[in-house]
Amino acid sequence: MSLVRRARDTVVGFWRAFNRPARYLSLGFLTLGGFIAGIVFWGGFNTALEATNTEVFCTSCHEMDDNVFEELKTTIHYANRSGVRATCPDCHVPHDWTDKMARKMQASKEVWGKIFGTINTREKFLDNRLKLAQHEWERLKANDSLECRNCHDYDSMDLTRQASRAAFIHRNYLATGQATCIDCHKGIAHKLPDMTGVPQGVQAASSLPSPH
Repeated sequence: MSLVRRARDTVVGFWRAFNRPARYLSLGFLTLGGFIAGIVFWGGFNTALEATNTEVFCTSCHEMDDNVFEELKTTIHYANRSGVRATCPDCHVPHDWTDKMARKMQASKEVWGKIFGTINTREKFLDNRLKLAQHEWERLKANDSLECRNCHDYDSMDLTRQASRAAFIHRNYLATGQATCIDCHKGIAHKLPDMTGVPQGVQAASSLPSPH
């Protein structure tokens, strides 16, 4: 019994010491402990954040996997001669940390939609497709197509290898900030929704002047 009692007393003593206010620990020790705890917390948080920033995570729900991801597979952003592929977060999440966090907070509303089955059938998805697309177009318009610029750099464009109209628009509108990528490139990675009744200027930048 004495052995059991000693073991119990040891555990109880450790627990009391563990919960006792740190009267004898130095400020340096507490600061170091807090610093290490912060690193561990930050590492865990960043790891979890990056786990939500992968194509596997994005397509883990059938709403994405069965609809827009299937469409992406038919585009040059998914398969091309160079083998460079854009994944979901490349086009929908900015790379800079502050912009990424803002986008993640904004995207948290999608969890609500998942829980309540907003687009959990093909029919619901098609019914809401125009509204969903317009939200994304408006977001990209507001941030000057920041996600497009994750990969595409105007200064690196060889305008001599572009069609005359594209080169004209890039030189006179994109470079000067009068237009942004999403103005012309709606439907570049996914099928366009039914655009009946949508103003022509919203559909694309076809209203911009031609070079001639």
